[in-house]
Amino acid sequence: MSKTVLITGCSSGIGLETTKLCKKEGFKVFATARKREDLQRLTSFELEPIFLELTDIQSIHKAVEEFLQKSNGKIDILFNNAAYGQPGALEDLPLKALQEQFATNLFGWHALTQKIIPIMRKQGFGRIIHHSSILGLIALKYRGAYNASKFALEGYTDTLRLELQGSGIDVITLNTGPVISNFRKNALQKFLGYIDMQKSPHKRLYKEELKRMEGSKNPPFTLTSEEVAKIIVDIMQTPHPKPRYYITKASTVLVLFKRALPTSLLDKILQKI
Repeated sequence: MSKTVLITGCSSGIGLETTKLCKKEGFKVFATARKREDLQRLTSFELEPIFLELTDIQSIHKAVEEFLQKSNGKIDILFNNAAYGQPGALEDLPLKALQEQFATNLFGWHALTQKIIPIMRKQGFGRIIHHSSILGLIALKYRGAYNASKFALEGYTDTLRLELQGSGIDVITLNTGPVISNFRKNALQKFLGYIDMQKSPHKRLYKEELKRMEGSKNPPFTLTSEEVAKIIVDIMQTPHPKPRYYITKASTVLVLFKRALPTSLLDKILQKI
């Protein structure tokens, strides 16, 4: 029987490629995005687009209502994927930047998930997949807002998994590392929107970071969005999923470092990344 899947953050990258592959595998796919042009592009791929703004509770309610109408009240998988990264040293970021980061990367996920859980409980089955990050387990400098939102998501997802045990609902965390997508491009826009580089004590290092963000060179062990999408769709289809998957070699290596190394030594390694 065809699976019904709701995926957030489908304008590009992992969300878009996962949506396309789900469609190819015969899933009934509902893909969310915020911009009109992105919704139109999703339609061109013969997908079911739904407008969703995760920072707007009314938008979340309307999106769920539309989804339930179109899916006949059924859902097999919720893939929470929509997120962005706000770069900048924590001492340079205004409170508003962190509030916006958490609104999209955590609070919106909670509001959406909270609407979906009762449907899955009534069915007696379901799968909630949260796209976290290696930066939910390992902190990197100038990624503080994003780190904090993903560390919070880790705690949220672990708790949700424990609370839903025995309900028939699987809760799964994906920890991805470097992936080729528009993530860096979008992060650059957020950086320029909030950081006054000339007045910052981090000015010199910011210039180095900007060169890296604007460059075309990818970090070691980088995967394409298509490669990651294939892994995710395999996880969607496996009958007995694990509670956590480390995607990309960088994620696996850094997690091993965190487990094995003292904090002082780990800090020295992370300072070089």
